[in-house]
Amino acid sequence: MSEHLLVRACRGEIVERTPVWAMRQAGRWDPDFMKLRGGMDFYEFSATPELAAQVSLLPRRFGVDGVILFYDITTLAIAMGMEFTLEPNRGPVPDRPIRSLADADKLVARPPVDRYGHVIEMLKIVQRELAGSLPVLVFASAPFTLASYCIGTGKNVTRTLAFVQEQLKTWELLSDRITEATIEFLGTLCREGADVYQLFDSWAGDLPRPEYESWSHRYQRQILAQCKSTPSILFVRECPYLDLMAEAGADVVSLGVRHDLANARARFPALSFQGNVDHELLIIGTPDEVRQATKTCLGQGGGRRHVLNLNHGVDRQTPVENFAAFVNAARAE
Repeated sequence: MSEHLLVRACRGEIVERTPVWAMRQAGRWDPDFMKLRGGMDFYEFSATPELAAQVSLLPRRFGVDGVILFYDITTLAIAMGMEFTLEPNRGPVPDRPIRSLADADKLVARPPVDRYGHVIEMLKIVQRELAGSLPVLVFASAPFTLASYCIGTGKNVTRTLAFVQEQLKTWELLSDRITEATIEFLGTLCREGADVYQLFDSWAGDLPRPEYESWSHRYQRQILAQCKSTPSILFVRECPYLDLMAEAGADVVSLGVRHDLANARARFPALSFQGNVDHELLIIGTPDEVRQATKTCLGQGGGRRHVLNLNHGVDRQTPVENFAAFVNAARAE
C-alpha cells in the first residue's frame, strides 16, 4: 500500500500534516506552462506525452503533495470516436455533436488502449521522473458532464435537460456508453500505477435533485463501485446534495464553499473531505488573505480525513504568488 501523505489521508489514516494539491494546478495560470505550450493547439499539446508530462510536473516547485496528469476530460470521448475543438470562453466543442441514437451507437464503449496510449505514456514518464517521491493522480468525467460536452451543451444545464427530454433514449445510451468506457479507462490507469483518481461531474450540481439522482448520482455509484482498487475523490462543483455525494461510494468528497467543512466532517465522520478554499480568493485576494483563509480551512479540517484543495480549479487569472501562498500555508502547519 502507498505510504504517500496524500494517499494515506484519502484512506482516512492519521497523518502528520494535511496534504495539499489543487485542481488545474498544471495549466494556463502558470507562466511556465504558457512557455512550454507556446502556440500549440491544446489537443495536440496534451496528446504529446513528453510535453504533457513536463507540464504535469511543473507544480512540484511549489511543494504540492501530488501530481495530477495533464489531459482533458474529453480525452476519453475522443478515444470513443469523437473529435473536439477547444474554443476560447466555451471550452471543448464537438466537431459533430451527438444528435441521435445512431450517433450515440457509434461510440466505442471499450476503446482500445492505444486510443489513449498517450495518457499511459505520460503516466510512465511522470512516474520515472518522480521516482516515488510523490503520488500521481488521474481523472475522468462522470457521464452527465461528459455527455453534456458530447451533445454540445457544455455547462448549460437547461439546454442539456431539454435534450434529455427530447432524446431520452439517445441520452440513456450515451450515458451507458460513457459509464462503461470510464470504468475501463480508470481501471487501466490504476493498473498502470496511478495512486488516486478523481471523478469529475462538474456541472451536475446545477441539476434539480430528482434529475441529479437519475442522471448523475446513479452513474457515479456505478463507476465508483467498479473502481475500488485505488482511492477515489468525487468532485461536483458546488453541489447542494451533500448526502448524495456522501452515498456515492467515493473515499473522499470534494466540497464547494457552499458547505462548511467542519459541519460536513461532524455529519459524516467516516468520510474524508477535500477542499474548500475559495478559488476566487486566489484571483482577487492578497497573499496574506490567501494564507489566512488556508489556515482557517485547515483548522476546520481538523488534521485528519482532509485533503486541502480549492472549491474549483485554479483560475487562469490567479497570480503565481497567491498559489504559492496557498501551498506554503498548508506546509507550514
